[in-house]
Amino acid sequence: MSKKPIIGITMGDGAGVGPEVIIKSLQHQHLYVEAHPIVIGDASRLEKAAALLNIPIKLKRVNDQDSLTETAHGEIQCLDLNLLPADLPFGQVAAEAGDAAFQYLKKAIELANEGKIDAICTAPLNKEALHKGGHQYPGHTEILAELTGTSDFSMMLSSPKLKVIHVTTHMGLIDAIQSIQPQRVLKVIELAHETLSKSGISSPKIGVCGINPHAGENGLFGYGEEEEKIIPAIEEAQAKGIEVEGPLPADTLFFRAQRGDFDIVVAMYHDQGHGPIKVLGLEAGVNITVGLPIIRTSVDHGTAFDIAGKGIADEGSMLEALRQAIELAPEK
Repeated sequence: MSKKPIIGITMGDGAGVGPEVIIKSLQHQHLYVEAHPIVIGDASRLEKAAALLNIPIKLKRVNDQDSLTETAHGEIQCLDLNLLPADLPFGQVAAEAGDAAFQYLKKAIELANEGKIDAICTAPLNKEALHKGGHQYPGHTEILAELTGTSDFSMMLSSPKLKVIHVTTHMGLIDAIQSIQPQRVLKVIELAHETLSKSGISSPKIGVCGINPHAGENGLFGYGEEEEKIIPAIEEAQAKGIEVEGPLPADTLFFRAQRGDFDIVVAMYHDQGHGPIKVLGLEAGVNITVGLPIIRTSVDHGTAFDIAGKGIADEGSMLEALRQAIELAPEK
């Protein structure tokens, strides 16, 4: 009988909704039946979030030398880094919160590399705060890649009806189009095939978006980007036995994928892939970094400073991210 996985939950930016959605999520008893959750963050911030939510909690502070498996419903275990000032306001960009979010993630990666946790589930960070805190990364994905020494990786968004993997993510549209090259497109197709195959889909059906409207429509739109950047990658992937089709017009491909024609869509740039997922509902989407040596899932929403500290943030995306972290964690 396999043991329950240990899931490290990073608190993200303490001025955002992360502490609230974590507290709300850990009220669900089924999580403790399926896993050992441990929060990596600031215990005092969790207590503050619980107080504003009017949720009584029993908080157990631990360090990385303690047992991380002695968890039970009704108790929240926190590896307390104690980095945030007590008077940190909710809903405001703060360098201290940006640096702390980085340190939580760094600690989680260390624990995963040491085999002390089996997967990482991240609450959102704020990119402006991250930069003010001295860490010049576009986001979680790039931090994870650098700290694990990973060069070939991609962001995958997963929802019950649609999965999307990205060729480019956090860059301007002009830069994204310039950076799309056949080898990168091929690598993302291969990551999609490998990830879904490992999840139990024997021959994943992959649809690839074009860059231009109507996927260029045989040269009518654009300057031949589909022929230069995408078609060679698709042909090479097909020669390797991967079931992939494209480039296809994005406006119809996402409809076909959520209908069931494809198991996953390869999007060329950030908004092309994020938009359709978020239309389906922020609470349904989960961000998964594929290609890493460790499992990492995340909520598919930001720090939501406009509602942080008000006790109204929805924990649905965090629950789904935890569910997928548990499902993807290696059996022990």
